[in-house]
Amino acid sequence: MCNGCVHKQYPDRGNTCLEDGSYLMNYQGCANCHQRDFVLISNKSTEDEDGEEIVTYDHVCKNCEHVIARHEYTFSVVDEYQEYTMLCLLCGKAEDSISVLPDDPRQSSLF
Repeated sequence: MCNGCVHKQYPDRGNTCLEDGSYLMNYQGCANCHQRDFVLISNKSTEDEDGEEIVTYDHVCKNCEHVIARHEYTFSVVDEYQEYTMLCLLCGKAEDSISVLPDDPRQSSLF
């Protein structure tokens, strides 16, 4: 993918995992055509492997179709938690885990 199109490679996004869209704050502009315009999504695919949903797509320049970054988002249920991950040169890296129970057992142990 293209390091010249982003301000920072794989920025830490904490627990913000994007299944769709682009993190435009990190978009510097297209290193190929030198324009800063919309970022399009292409080659989007969704796979389900052993209970894990994997969404992948390319971020591409609207003007010259230069591939800026490859985005990967995963979702799975492990024990009693929904697990999310994101890895993308443009959007960053992130992980999140949310309890499927009404009261998160991890939060109860803090009190």
